[in-house]
Amino acid sequence: MADQNARGEEFEKKAEKKLAGWGLFGSKYEDAADLYEKAANCFKLGKNWDRAGVVYTKLANCHLKLESKHEAASAYVDAANSYKKISAQEAAQCLNQAVNLFLDIGRLNMAARYYKELAEIYEQEQDLEKAMDFFERAADLFQSEEVTTSANQCKQKVAQFAAQLEQYPKAIEIFEAIARHSINNSLLKYSVKGILLNAGICEICKGDIVAITNALERYQELDPTFSGTREFKLLSDLASSMDEEDVIKFTEAVKEFDSMTRLDPWKTTLLLRAKSALKAKEQNDDDLT
Repeated sequence: MADQNARGEEFEKKAEKKLAGWGLFGSKYEDAADLYEKAANCFKLGKNWDRAGVVYTKLANCHLKLESKHEAASAYVDAANSYKKISAQEAAQCLNQAVNLFLDIGRLNMAARYYKELAEIYEQEQDLEKAMDFFERAADLFQSEEVTTSANQCKQKVAQFAAQLEQYPKAIEIFEAIARHSINNSLLKYSVKGILLNAGICEICKGDIVAITNALERYQELDPTFSGTREFKLLSDLASSMDEEDVIKFTEAVKEFDSMTRLDPWKTTLLLRAKSALKAKEQNDDDLT
């Protein structure tokens, strides 16, 4: 590794010397780019991620001088991949640069892909607002390129984060739109009951019994098979327990469903939130009597 780092420094010095010296404008940047690429590869092999990121950024600048935006964007992606090992913030900055260049040259599919990657970085950092923003941008671009599956995956992420941030109407709107879009697609229609369950759980968190009842009617109109599913039964039982302000009934409904189909952490978090609100309401009513 020490050898690789030493070789990387040597190539980097040669590149700097090329840029500082005289020569035809284009050729000196081409020569420097070649040397920077070799240097970056050495630093990567030496697991010197910070130096690799710095040198890939220098390589991107050389490509920009040569007006090779695609190559510059690819170098920024390489820089981001190196920085991911040590600094989410640096990685995000480089991916942002890459996305802007891909947008400039009309490579919308690539831009969408790296918007999604940016969103995933912010998701790992627990910055849900930023993650939501970049998943939305990725979804829009995937949609414009008719990459429907990827667009829907990103939209579902937006809806999940919106719900976590208690933006329930936004989450419900997105989940229901995905369900409507999926119901007539032979590959996607089997996912509809799960998506409607997500939308219904958001309605439960809002706590408006009339809205929950209306939502369940909507879901049955959208998918006539939904009323025969365990997902529908769960939502119906939860709505009934909320109407009766019965925390035990609420808990039993969740337990019954979970014993057959394991609830994921997202659903569990929201259902616990709804249960806490129901418990507080029940306690408040007890205090008043």
